[in-house]
Amino acid sequence: MPEPKVFVTRPLFEETIARLREHAEVDVWPDSDSLPRDELLRRLRDVDAVLCLLADRIDAEALDAGPQLRIVANMAVGYDNIDVTAATRRSIVVTNTPGVLTETTADLTFALLLAAARRVAEGDRFVRAGGWKTWSPSLLLGQDIHGATLGVVGMGQIGLAVARRARGFNMRILYADIERRPEAEAALGAERVDLDRLLRESDFVSLHVFLAPETRHLIGERELSLMKSTAILVNAARGPVVDQPALYRALAEGRIAAAGLDVAEVEPIPLDDPLLTLENVVITPHIGSATIATRLRMANMAAENIEQALRGELPSHCLNPQAFGRATGNK
Repeated sequence: MPEPKVFVTRPLFEETIARLREHAEVDVWPDSDSLPRDELLRRLRDVDAVLCLLADRIDAEALDAGPQLRIVANMAVGYDNIDVTAATRRSIVVTNTPGVLTETTADLTFALLLAAARRVAEGDRFVRAGGWKTWSPSLLLGQDIHGATLGVVGMGQIGLAVARRARGFNMRILYADIERRPEAEAALGAERVDLDRLLRESDFVSLHVFLAPETRHLIGERELSLMKSTAILVNAARGPVVDQPALYRALAEGRIAAAGLDVAEVEPIPLDDPLLTLENVVITPHIGSATIATRLRMANMAAENIEQALRGELPSHCLNPQAFGRATGNK
């Protein structure tokens, strides 16, 4: 019986590739920066599994390019880059890597909050440009974090982890979620409110929702108009959750104070995007999970999902188990 084939869309840790090679023939795209669409489609032609990233669009066209595909293993928690419905129709299992990046992403979220509030990146640029001549009582004045109100939009695992960090700063915590979160209320004194009230009362608004049709541009012109002029928006979820042109206008016109962003509507963000002209924006290149330990755990979890699928087992982190049932004849 021929050895199964796996395509990995970017270079990963040697440990991860080595474990995959124990079970399959592995093809790794060598460039960390980009995978051309035509190369993705070509390399899917005769593989049983693909280990992909958020930057890889696995739609119906890509799925049809791989007639042997059994599994699409996404090295991420979110999976808006994959057409799961189309995969299910083709009896292709889709998996993700939940849980392992919660605390790491919460760290980065709070780093963005702190940096935007205290103008850290702006201060660094100011010093490097030779602007620091003397101490001044009005130099780079920012916002206090301690004792302020944090509004968490989406109190899932990452939102809850951010709220736990906020308690260390004695922050009041509001949250908006489709479900009540009694554990957050009991442990952190968090109060569940509707989104409009959260926006009106929060000094910091931190977004932690999945990207879905109902969350696309969840924060737009109207929502930004509800925020305080001193408020700061933090987004380490997905770029399209925020209407980016509306955010630019709100920041440029001083209708909100600042933003800390780890994501953008288009990634990588174009260098001519007007958002990059603003001093009151801190933006990082989608590095919420970017620590050595966390990325290794993510890569190995994606590899484990593939290993299980190639053995004919339901992967531990399967998003569409009905596809597995169709492929195996199980119910």
